[in-house]
Amino acid sequence: ALGAIFAKGLAAKTYWAVVQGGPPEDAGEIALPIRKVSTREKGWRMEAHEVGLPSLTRFRCLGRGAGLAWLELSPQTGRTHQLRVHCAAMGWPMLGDALYGAGGAGGLHLLARAIALPLEPPLQAEAPPPPHMEAALRACGWQAG
Repeated sequence: ALGAIFAKGLAAKTYWAVVQGGPPEDAGEIALPIRKVSTREKGWRMEAHEVGLPSLTRFRCLGRGAGLAWLELSPQTGRTHQLRVHCAAMGWPMLGDALYGAGGAGGLHLLARAIALPLEPPLQAEAPPPPHMEAALRACGWQAG
């Protein structure tokens, strides 16, 4: 039953990311097809490309700091690395993303923040930010607690 919930896209997944720059608007959608590419030199990775599989991410800006934005991301499709590829393709790579961004920053600033499953009774869970993300989140207005 749980596998069917994910396969049918019924699990509501929410992520937080801290990105460089950020969108000019406070909310929107990223609809970019994604495909897998492989090279002998770099191995495999995903890329936004017109012949890729349809991919949709909804975003909302929760805060901004000096050159940073704190985003809430909701993938509407479940492509590999979708959130990382979409943000990078828009020109706002995630802090610490060594594959699609510049790396550094003490680790990837992407958090699987919450999930809601339509079970009986409904099940919801929320995760706190990991320590390596807290300074960047605070710089964007987040307050613990």
